[in-house]
Amino acid sequence: MLTSTVLAAVSAAGLGIALVTAYRRRFLAATRIAAWSLIPVGLVLTGVVDWLTDIVLKPTVWAGFGVLALSFLLFTVSRAVERRSGGSRAERRKRRAAIRARQRDAVAPASATPGIPAAPEAGRKGRGAKAAGGGDEDFSDIEAILKKHGI
Repeated sequence: MLTSTVLAAVSAAGLGIALVTAYRRRFLAATRIAAWSLIPVGLVLTGVVDWLTDIVLKPTVWAGFGVLALSFLLFTVSRAVERRSGGSRAERRKRRAAIRARQRDAVAPASATPGIPAAPEAGRKGRGAKAAGGGDEDFSDIEAILKKHGI
């Protein structure tokens, strides 16, 4: 009975706030406030409040909620462990074998910086020789960079 009185007072206060809001010509906000303030009265009239108070005061109901929470926790933990481990034992063995094979086949680069082939002749001849040589030296830097990145 006390909960019904409190909820009726909350609804009345909400409707009062809705009236003040409507007086300020904010009708959309006043409508929303009125809708929210009528929910507690509706819950009291439908009997949901009495049903909730019966649930809150029974220890067996709380034990049931505890068992359900434990069940949910166990499902969640088992799902997380399954995703982290990657499935069955045979699947994990196959995956580890594939990773080992890739590591054996991988080739490390010879050096961190690409080796640029030196052309002593180009340094001696000057600009005219570079143009006459066909322009192969222009692309040697680019080739070295591409080789460094494995392209």
